[in-house]
Amino acid sequence: MTGTGNERARKTAEGLAYSAGFGNEHSSEAVTGALPVGRNSPQRAPLGLYAEQLSGSAFTEPRSHNRRTWLYRIRPSAAHPAFTRMDNGAVRGAPFTETEPDPNRLRWNPLPDPGAPTDFLAGLWTLGGNGDATQRTGMAIHLYHANASMEHRVFSDADGELLIVPEHGGLLIRTELGLLRAEPGHVALIPRGVRFRVELLDATARGYVCENYGQPFQLPDLGPIGANGLANARDFLAPAAAYEDTEGPFEVVNKFCGNLWRATYAHSPLDVVAWHGNHVPYVYDLRRFNVIGSISYDHPDPSIFTVLTSPSDTAGLAGVDFVVFAPRWLVGENTFRPPYFHRNVMSEYMGLVEGAYDAKAEGFVPGGGSLHNMMSAHGPDRETFDRASAAELKPQKIDDGLAFMFETRWPVTLTGQAAGADHLQSGYDQVWQGLERHFRP
Repeated sequence: MTGTGNERARKTAEGLAYSAGFGNEHSSEAVTGALPVGRNSPQRAPLGLYAEQLSGSAFTEPRSHNRRTWLYRIRPSAAHPAFTRMDNGAVRGAPFTETEPDPNRLRWNPLPDPGAPTDFLAGLWTLGGNGDATQRTGMAIHLYHANASMEHRVFSDADGELLIVPEHGGLLIRTELGLLRAEPGHVALIPRGVRFRVELLDATARGYVCENYGQPFQLPDLGPIGANGLANARDFLAPAAAYEDTEGPFEVVNKFCGNLWRATYAHSPLDVVAWHGNHVPYVYDLRRFNVIGSISYDHPDPSIFTVLTSPSDTAGLAGVDFVVFAPRWLVGENTFRPPYFHRNVMSEYMGLVEGAYDAKAEGFVPGGGSLHNMMSAHGPDRETFDRASAAELKPQKIDDGLAFMFETRWPVTLTGQAAGADHLQSGYDQVWQGLERHFRP
């Protein structure tokens, strides 16, 4: 996208209207009178629109789990030509079978900058994942790098919902239900099947994507924490209706059972004039996360940093958790304050949006990531351990970093491109070398 195009996207992104509340029944209309009153599918929808339901869950799931949105659009989604297979590029889907699950600790530098003009979709690069997209279980980890906006191109994912975590460069995300602005420090959640286009607010953009094949993300239960804390529902913002009444051609790309399929439409499919429901996109500012921590001693388990969770068939065992390590105070007395040494039945992929992570002194940089598969031993590196063990224990504010984690119940199997990537760091194990014996019986 040219500088003029970036400026146009930035101007559009200014002052976007939202409605607040995760899981709410939202409604919005871009033209007064477009939304039917008192019924979902009248004999003649208002303004000559077509009524269409988008279901993100089975009709018969419990009301508390049911996700659906009614759309009132210029043309029905059914009016399209056949889809045909296209090259997957660097996108892969589950099951992941290109490599064997690796018990070693792994860490990558950021993706290199793209050369030729590359939009969000062309810049998706799959690191790995687990489960099976056809069975709607598991998750995938993608990264993206882009230097161009998607023009006359729209994407949707039938395999799962997409949690987009920008690390560099802002995004204007045009969805069927309206527009979202996502900057570094935000996350955008695009539900399964919702079509969208990504425009860049800056010359380049880079970040992470969690593709959740399983149950839709929800806010975690709070248990003994009580009624408040962690991510507040009202801080999740859903878009206001906005539509395109534009003739084509438009390339519509659908990710289906791990592969990319495309069709050429004669019009923009982002033509929803009004809608109501709870299967909706959101944007959320991670700095609004209400961090819970110890005010006496010890370091609580990192589950207290869970923003969103995708439950599995086993209570408390998530298909994937999204966890953020946001700015916070550390005040524990007689306590080693960085995250403790650990072996975990869950698998952890960690990324860094900005600054530094308090358990890694060097090598873990914004845009990079680390993978610690189940039961792989990890924790603070030697330099961090030495510094933290000798630090004066006064109240300490951690405000120079924003890290996150995709934590999943199954091992993450790498794609071939991730296992052989030039930006895969060699010698990651060395960060724990030199941890000296201090035992004095």
